[in-house]
Amino acid sequence: MSRKIHNVIEALAKHQDTDSIRVLDELGTNCKINEIREQTSRALVRKNTHEALRIVIVNKGKGINDLSAQVAMTTINELLALRDKEEAIKILEDTINMHSEKEVQDTARSVKALMMF
Repeated sequence: MSRKIHNVIEALAKHQDTDSIRVLDELGTNCKINEIREQTSRALVRKNTHEALRIVIVNKGKGINDLSAQVAMTTINELLALRDKEEAIKILEDTINMHSEKEVQDTARSVKALMMF
């Protein structure tokens, strides 16, 4: 991954506005390059806001539900490393109870179990 792309993702991660989350979601989590999706998921988790965490927890094909095991595991590891896990656990619980796809529910259940240790 080029240094310029890395710098852009890092800069977006530091912004507090919701537009930065939208850009990371639209461009980063939908990228064909695993490394960019991985870094984007990491940046979204580190924001630790409801909107950013929902993207990497609830959406099929993104974050913990990414088809790349590397991207999914990186996202899970970032969630486990959070100091304040309250919002992430709340979103995981909502996903377990309300998501329409069983696969997404099962992944959320597994990640929640890891986070509770």
